Amino acid sequence: MIAGVVVGGFEFVTFAAFSGMPPQKYGMLIGYTTMLIALSAVFVGIKRHRDVDRGGVIGFWPALGVGLGISFIAGIFYVAAWEAVQSMMHMDFANSYAQAIIASEKAKGASAEALAKLSADMEAFKVQYANPMFRLPMTFVEIFPVGVLVSLVSAGLLRNSRFLPLRRA
Repeated sequence: MIAGVVVGGFEFVTFAAFSGMPPQKYGMLIGYTTMLIALSAVFVGIKRHRDVDRGGVIGFWPALGVGLGISFIAGIFYVAAWEAVQSMMHMDFANSYAQAIIASEKAKGASAEALAKLSADMEAFKVQYANPMFRLPMTFVEIFPVGVLVSLVSAGLLRNSRFLPLRRA
């Protein structure tokens, strides 16, 4: 839950600071950096489980399970925060995103034919994104693969009981 609160909180702060969508060149950097910071809770959670609940020893698969569980819950919080941000800020993400992509391609000198196809693709995206059965899983898939990677690395490191062992006072 800590990872979810952190990533959701950063989401609110970011969109409030930019009064909506951050500039495209910063959006992904801010987003994925925030995810990594929040998902550091995976490492902490696995380590705590190893040291406190399992006597300082944990195998790779149980550690991975803990990490994936934390990542899953963080993903649910991320999706809920995204939905709340869009609702509270009356944000039309799909339209803003489509306009930014089209403007980016225009700036690169895309042909009229390529822009027409891109515009049609973006219109289809807007229709898809309006459907929660498309939008919610799509949002979840933004963070969960990052959580899987963090879980794999953390489980690989923490399965070794000599890696950052618990120090008793």
